[in-house]
Amino acid sequence: MKTFKNTHNASNKKQYLNEFMLGIIDRLSKCGRKRTAEAYTSALKSFQQFRHNRPLAINEIDAGILSSYETYLQAERGITRNSSSFYMRILRAVYNRAVEQELTMDRHPFRHIYTGVDKTRKRALQLSDIRHIKELDLSCHPNYDNARNLFLFSFCTRGMSFIDMAYLRKQNLQNGILAYKRHKTGQSLCIKWEKYMEELLFRLGHGNGELLLPILNPENGDLRTQYKKSMCLTNYRLHCVGKMAGLNIPLTMYVARHSWASIARSHNIPISIISEGMGHEHEKTTRVYLASLDSSAIDQANALLLNELARMEI
Repeated sequence: MKTFKNTHNASNKKQYLNEFMLGIIDRLSKCGRKRTAEAYTSALKSFQQFRHNRPLAINEIDAGILSSYETYLQAERGITRNSSSFYMRILRAVYNRAVEQELTMDRHPFRHIYTGVDKTRKRALQLSDIRHIKELDLSCHPNYDNARNLFLFSFCTRGMSFIDMAYLRKQNLQNGILAYKRHKTGQSLCIKWEKYMEELLFRLGHGNGELLLPILNPENGDLRTQYKKSMCLTNYRLHCVGKMAGLNIPLTMYVARHSWASIARSHNIPISIISEGMGHEHEKTTRVYLASLDSSAIDQANALLLNELARMEI
C-alpha cells in the first residue's frame, strides 16, 4: 500500500485519528480501491461509536484504549474474535502509517491486542442438506424462493461469489459455456452450462439490460451500492430459509461456496482440481479453506480406529 504523506507532523499540529483515517479513505477511493475504502470506513465508524464520537489524537492511542475497545466489540457488540481482529488490523495499519509520518512515537499499543485469525466455525453443508433446501416448499414465500435459487445457482457454478453473479452479463454465456472473470482476482473461469443451471435461470428470470441475473439494475443508480443492499437482503432471506429447513448453521451465500468445496473433497476430488474450480490462485488457499469445513470424515476415521481397538481388546 502506498504511503500518503501528511504535511502536518507532531510538532506542527495535533493530528486526530478521525481526520487521518478520512484522508486515507479518500485516497483509497480515488485510487479505485473501493473495497478497502469501505473496510476502513466500517472500522472508523465502529471506533467512533465506541468513543461516542469523542475526538482522539493519534499520539493518545495506547494499550488501555485499545483493550477497552476490544472488550467493547466482543462483550457489548457481541462480535466474534475474527471480526474484532479485522477492525484491529485496520487500526494497526493506520497507526503504523502515522508512525511512519512521524505523527506519533511508536508505543506498540497493539502488542497485547488480538490481530490473528481464528479457525472459522463450520460453514459447509452436506449434499443431503443442499437437496433439502432444493426441495423445500417456498411457494408462499416468493422472496425466499428467489434467495434460495440464487444460493443454488452459486452452488451449481462451483461456489461462484455473489459479486461475480451480480455482474454476470448475458454475453458471458455462449455455446454452452459460462465464462467470466473473478471480481476479486481477475482470474478467468469457464463453467460448462448444465440443464439445472438453465432451470434456475428460468426461475430467477433474466437480468436487466445486459446483465444475466436479476440482481442489479443499471437504471437504478450506483451498482456497488445496489450490490451491497442486495447481498444483505439475500443473506437475510437465506437465514430465514435455513431456519425453515432446520439447519444448524446460519445459511448465507458464502455457505454455497464452502459447501461445494467440502462436498467435492468428500467425493475424493483432488485439492488441485477443487482449487482450480474455485478460482483460487494458490492451492494453499484451498487447503486453508477446507481446514475450516466439515470434519465428519476425520471423525468417522477416528471412530473406525477406536472400533478396531475395541475389537483387539476382546
